[in-house]
Amino acid sequence: MQRPEATRGLRHVALYVKDLAACEQFYCELMGMHVEWRPDADNVYLSGGNDNLALHKASELLDVNAVQKLDHIGFILATPRHVDDWFVFLQAQGVEIRNPPRTHRDGARSFYCYDPDKTVVQMIYHPPISDK
Repeated sequence: MQRPEATRGLRHVALYVKDLAACEQFYCELMGMHVEWRPDADNVYLSGGNDNLALHKASELLDVNAVQKLDHIGFILATPRHVDDWFVFLQAQGVEIRNPPRTHRDGARSFYCYDPDKTVVQMIYHPPISDK
């Protein structure tokens, strides 16, 4: 069987979060996303251009050891300079930084920080997709 036509990318991520309000503020006020839909008090869907991020309030009954683990999510940036600009901006906003920007051997440039729920967020210039 032949593989179907290529996907249009990984543009939707859903996260369980402990502090829904703080995470919504981080992704909207700092990352520039906006609320697309709020079906109820425990769920909010954010949009930012081509991307969709769903934040779901983690239930007290949620067994964090049983849930799928995520290493990080990434936001694609247009140039290496934008990586540095975002680093300065997020650091000035008091966002916890995991490591400063660095250029990778493939020409990508990125840094990692944490959202209020400690999800690792990568800000990355990656030539094969940033230049499109």
